[in-house]
Amino acid sequence: MLTAFTGSQIREAERPLLERGLGPELMARAAHGLYRSLVAEVRRLRGALYGGRVTAVVGKGNNGGDALFALAELAGRGVRTTAVLTSGAAHPAGLAAFEAAGGVVERTLGEADVVVDAVLGTGSSGDYRPPFPRPAATVVACDLPSGVDADSGSASQEVWRADVTVTFGALKTGLLAGRGRELAGRVEVVDIGLGEYLPRPDAYVLEAEDVRAVLPEPRDDWQKYTRGVLGVIAGSDEYPGAAVLTTAAALATGVGMVRHIAPESVRRAVLAAHPEVVASGTPEGRVQAWAVGPGIGDDAAQHRAFEVALDSGLPIVVDASGLDRVPGPRFDGRAVLTPHAGELARILSRLGVEVGRPEVEERPVVWARRAAERVGATVLLKGPATVCAAPDGTVCIQAVAHPYLATAGSGDTLTGIVGALLATTSDVRPVHAAAAAAMIHGRAGRIAAESGPFGAGQLAPAVRQAVAAFQGGFTEPPSGLR
Repeated sequence: MLTAFTGSQIREAERPLLERGLGPELMARAAHGLYRSLVAEVRRLRGALYGGRVTAVVGKGNNGGDALFALAELAGRGVRTTAVLTSGAAHPAGLAAFEAAGGVVERTLGEADVVVDAVLGTGSSGDYRPPFPRPAATVVACDLPSGVDADSGSASQEVWRADVTVTFGALKTGLLAGRGRELAGRVEVVDIGLGEYLPRPDAYVLEAEDVRAVLPEPRDDWQKYTRGVLGVIAGSDEYPGAAVLTTAAALATGVGMVRHIAPESVRRAVLAAHPEVVASGTPEGRVQAWAVGPGIGDDAAQHRAFEVALDSGLPIVVDASGLDRVPGPRFDGRAVLTPHAGELARILSRLGVEVGRPEVEERPVVWARRAAERVGATVLLKGPATVCAAPDGTVCIQAVAHPYLATAGSGDTLTGIVGALLATTSDVRPVHAAAAAAMIHGRAGRIAAESGPFGAGQLAPAVRQAVAAFQGGFTEPPSGLR
């Protein structure tokens, strides 16, 4: 797993090194890492380093100092370097090194191949307005885009979008979620030697090998019951398709049996698509986990079945219409809820926490964690980055999805994947099963998108391919991270 930290955690990790007088060494490591990334960008854009033009927009703190030292190193390679000082002052040693190397201080942004955003670092807070409109050049952010909150990813609308963010010490949570993910571009992490001083991570990012560890290994002694039986309460006369999509995804992920509960008309639709499903009108029979909510609408019988599943004490994933019936904290950590931002806001409001959809979208980690603690369940908050928060505060953030996954029924597919993993992985924490499901769902979206735009009905075959890819040693890094 990759690990991410808040800005305050990074500053605390730096403190013992700074107290030992190692501040200049930390800055030198950060600056050299930034320099290496700038070299790569200039070469990518021009084909050669000599004659390139790099400008830094520099604040007065250490973030600006990192950029000035990096530009001083660049100047020695024949790159024309300029700096714009946003406050009229800058890190003294960094500015001296920059000017000694031939760097020029300008008052405004001129033409450049690359512009370095180095105004604010991890300690910034409050609304930030850049001193200039975003340039047309490639933008490389120093540590994080100026104005992005390192903890939550919140940012004002004026904050520059970076093409590359070179972050120091460790990955920041704010670069993974909220607007920070959108504004960060590709993220590169530069090790500056904080490893032994870093605390428990604020968040995690599952990698391919972590998903592989969640997926069950085929065994010779399997039979349909020991392989995992998932109970699915999905669909109604009004929304029959949700049941077809949920069961299709569960089967594609890999379970020994799906027991489906729905009205007769919905059961017929599911059996026409998947004759192997065991379908009935009541929640009877042996299951290892439940997937409930997609498409149940206002169907009274489906709501009664939902209550049976809630009272079963088994692992359960709750989605869609089921989220409006989520009770107070009675899950004891066994459940996964899969809301989007609006649904999470409604859940929190029922628990006495007044928050709107915009606030949830701005600070998804904060609100997913708050809801998980309140209801005693893992919250899988859907969005551009999927935030999975456990009741104990553990957070996993996955951002591998394709934009075409923003389609009706995509959430039903995700519910089927989560349910299948809960039914087949009794020794895996629900938060990790949820994050793995988000990875499989995201990878399936990318597979399906290879043929162009798609609807949710085309996802199940891609889910099967995604599962096979992870089982077979698929090693693509999480999207946007290096």
